[in-house]
Amino acid sequence: MALSASDLPAVYALLANSMSGDERVRKPAEAALGEFESRPGFCSCLMEVITAKDLASQVDVRLLASVYFKNSINRYWRTRRDASGISSDEKAHLRQKLLSHLREENYQIAVMLAVLISKIARFDYPKEWPELFSILGQQLQSVDTLTSHRIFMIIFRTLKELSTKRLTSDQKNFAEISSRFFDYCWHLWQSDVKTILSGFSALSQTSEQQNDELYLTCERWLLCLKIIRQLIISGFPSDSKCMQEVRPVKEVSPVFLTAIQSLLPYYSSFEKGYPKFWEFVKRVCTKLMKVLISIQGRHPYSFGDKCVLPPVMEFCLNIIIDPKAIVISFEEFIIQCMIMLKSLLECKEYKQSLTGRVVDENGVSLEQMKKNISAVIGSLLMSLLPSDRIVLLCNVLIRRYFVLTAGDLEEWYQNPESFHHEQDMVQWTEKLRPCAEALYIVLFENHSQLLGPVVVSILQEAMNGCPTSTTEITPGLLLKDAAYGAAAYVYYELSNYLSFKDWFNGALSLELSNDHPNMRIIHRKVALILGHWVSEIKDDIKRPVYCALIKLLQHKDLAVRLAACRSLCLHIEDANFLQSEFTDLVAICFNLCFNLVEDVQEFDSKLRSFESRSMLKFSDYFVTVE
Repeated sequence: MALSASDLPAVYALLANSMSGDERVRKPAEAALGEFESRPGFCSCLMEVITAKDLASQVDVRLLASVYFKNSINRYWRTRRDASGISSDEKAHLRQKLLSHLREENYQIAVMLAVLISKIARFDYPKEWPELFSILGQQLQSVDTLTSHRIFMIIFRTLKELSTKRLTSDQKNFAEISSRFFDYCWHLWQSDVKTILSGFSALSQTSEQQNDELYLTCERWLLCLKIIRQLIISGFPSDSKCMQEVRPVKEVSPVFLTAIQSLLPYYSSFEKGYPKFWEFVKRVCTKLMKVLISIQGRHPYSFGDKCVLPPVMEFCLNIIIDPKAIVISFEEFIIQCMIMLKSLLECKEYKQSLTGRVVDENGVSLEQMKKNISAVIGSLLMSLLPSDRIVLLCNVLIRRYFVLTAGDLEEWYQNPESFHHEQDMVQWTEKLRPCAEALYIVLFENHSQLLGPVVVSILQEAMNGCPTSTTEITPGLLLKDAAYGAAAYVYYELSNYLSFKDWFNGALSLELSNDHPNMRIIHRKVALILGHWVSEIKDDIKRPVYCALIKLLQHKDLAVRLAACRSLCLHIEDANFLQSEFTDLVAICFNLCFNLVEDVQEFDSKLRSFESRSMLKFSDYFVTVE
C-alpha cells in the first residue's frame, strides 16, 4: 500500500525515534522504516521532511531522511524484476521537487541534496531528465551567492558522477555538457577571482572579521574550479590519442598560474589574523597546482604549448630551488610543484616514441605527428633546463630536501618504528622528502652522465666532512646521511661512477664500528644502501655484506633493525644469492628475526620479519617456515 501525505507525521516520528538513545524506542522505529522503504510514496515523504520550512532547525532528522532517500535511490530507482521500484510519476515528482529546493541554507543538507540529484542523474540523464542542466543553467543567471554556490555544488557532484560512465553515448553526452557549461563557468571563475583578490587586498588593510559573503564567494569559486577541471579532463578525449588540440587548456592554464602567483602572498599575511581565509588560500593554491598537473597528464600536447609549459615549469623550478619566505613553510604546495616537474620530466609524450606507424586518410603518419610535437616540446624543455640548472636542482634536492630536520629526529627518537614506516613506505606524493627523492630519481635517470660525477662529488665531500668517528649530530653528519641516500636511490646508473667494493671497504663497513647512539642515522642509511645496491655487489664481497646486515639486525634502534631486515630480504631474493656464504649465519639470523617480531608493534613490521624468515629455504641447511 502506497504512503501518502497523511503518513508524513508517522514517517517523521519514526525518523526521530530511530535516533533515540533508548534501544526500546530505536529498534522498532528502524524496523518500521525498513518496511516502509519498499513502499510507493516513501521517498516523497522523505522529500517533504527534507524540504519542510518548519523543520529547518531539525537538522539531524532531515539528514537521516536524506540518507534513507539516497539508499532508496540505490535500491529502488532502477526498475528490477525482484522489486517493485519507484513509479515513473513519483520519480517525476521527486525530480521536480529537488530542483525547486536549490537554496538550502544548511551546508550538510545541501551536500546531501547535491548527492541525491547526482545519483538520480546517473540513471535518468538525459533520457528521463533532459532538462536538468538547462534548468540549473537558467537558475544561475540571476541568483544570490548562496543559491549559485548550491547550484555549483550540484553541478560538480553530478558531473563527477556522470564522468565515471564509460559507454560511448555517455561520453558523448558529457562532451555536450562541457561545450554548454565551460564558457559560463570560466567567465564566472575569472570574475570571482577579481572579486576575491580585491576582497583580500581590503582585508590586509583592515581588522574587520565579518566577511561571510566573501568567504562564500571563495567557496563558490573553488567549486567552479573543480567543475572546470572536470569539464576539461572528462569532456575532451586525450590529445595524445586523438591528436586534436584542446583549446581550453591553453586558455585556462596561464590564468590558473597567475591566480596562484596572486594568492601566494596571502599565505603568510593571513596566517594569524584571518585563519579561515589562510586555510582557504592554502587549499586553493594546492588545488590549482593539482588541476594543472591533471590537465598536463590528460592533455600533454596542448599543455606543451609555448604559452603554457614554459611559465609553469619556470615557476615550479623557482619554488623548488629558491622558495621565498612566503612559501618556505608551505610544504603541501612545494610538493605539488615537485610533482608537476616530475610529470614533465618523465612524460612519455615528450620523448621520442618507437611504436609502429598509424597512417590517417591523408597519408600523414600519426606517429610522425607525435614525433614532431615531441621534438618541439623536448627542445623547449632543454632550453628551460640547461646543464647548469640541472646540476643546481640536483644539489638543492640533496642538500636541502634530503636532509633530516629537527622534527624528523624528534619523531625518530619518540617512535623509531613509526619513523621507519613513515620514511620507507609512505606514498611519495604525501611527504616532502619522499617527493624530492622521486623527483631526484627521474632527474638522474634523464641526465645520468651529467649528474653521476656530481653525486659522487657530493658523496665524497660529505664523507670527508664527517669522519666515521663522529659522535655529534652535526650539519656534516646530516649531509652525509642525505648523500648516502642520494647514492642509494640511483644505484644502477651510479655504479658506472662508483665502485661499491671500494666504497664498502673504505667507508660503509667502517661506519658500523662506531656504536654511538647518534650514529643510528648513518647506520640506518647504510642498511638501506646494502639493500638497494644488491645487484651491484660482487661475489668476493657478499660475505662481508651479509655479516654487516646481521650486525645491523642486532642494533639497539628499531628503525635500523627494520631497514636491515628489509635489505636482508632483498639479498635472499636475489638470483645471485650465495647460499654457501650464508649457511653458518642462518641460526643467528632466525633468532634476530624472532626477536624483532617480539619487539615491534605494527603489523607491517611483523610481516617483514616473518617474510625474512620464510625466505630462508635455499639449501638443505636452511629451515623453511610455512
